[in-house]
Amino acid sequence: MKDILEYTDYRQYIADYYADRKAKSAFSWQEFAAAAGFSSPVYLKYVSEGRFNLSEEAAVRTARSMRLADFECDFFVEMVKFDHAKNDAEKRAAFSKMVSIADAHKSKILEGESFRFFEDWKNPVLRELAPAMPGAKPLALAHACRPEVTAAEVSESLNFLVKADLLKRDKDGNYAQTEKVVTTGPMNITPLAVRGLHHQMGEFALDAIENVPQDERHFSGLTLGITREAYDEIVQKIAEFRKEIIAIATREPATDEVYRLNVQFFPMTKKSLNKKD
Repeated sequence: MKDILEYTDYRQYIADYYADRKAKSAFSWQEFAAAAGFSSPVYLKYVSEGRFNLSEEAAVRTARSMRLADFECDFFVEMVKFDHAKNDAEKRAAFSKMVSIADAHKSKILEGESFRFFEDWKNPVLRELAPAMPGAKPLALAHACRPEVTAAEVSESLNFLVKADLLKRDKDGNYAQTEKVVTTGPMNITPLAVRGLHHQMGEFALDAIENVPQDERHFSGLTLGITREAYDEIVQKIAEFRKEIIAIATREPATDEVYRLNVQFFPMTKKSLNKKD
């Protein structure tokens, strides 16, 4: 069975633990539930299937029944908190603790680095900016950012980008990208960080309307009445458009400035236009 630090889904861990014990002995869900202090013999089976949840206190009891101790127990409890979180802020807090526990014990969560990259706007910006300013110190990079950040924040971001193999640094202290484009990929947890990034970039866009000269920015929009079929086709066109923009931006290695492109397409009404009373 995999180490607990390789999991992000506590229900899957329970299911795998049961399957592993069952393969080695006459282990039963009833025995498992009793060891964790549940009166229902199938409670943990239903938990593993997503039909029941665990309270924090029950999570601790369940972790101990699986012989998880110290940081392993803490990690399991954070997985439970992550699964049961009511909003993105709670999810980010729980997942960040999971990543911290894994880091402290020389382990890596598969989506941890991707989550960290998209969680903070400084990471994608400095990934583009640092290679464009050869030899620049963190303070100079900090002053070049909009909004301005501290040199310490720049150093922290650069260290992460190098550690995550998103930037490489040569002997002269210059940075280069390891890959030209970073995408979220088919991951389960990363979109949580991406939503936060969209919030940050949306706020910067509002600021740019007031504080960036009009000849250095472009804002436009449409309000449309559409069908679901039209929506799907428009989303496909947006995906194709993004690929074309990436091709233009990566055509030459030089960078004069770092820009952010927000493509936003969202409903302004509720799904009730064609409903009959």
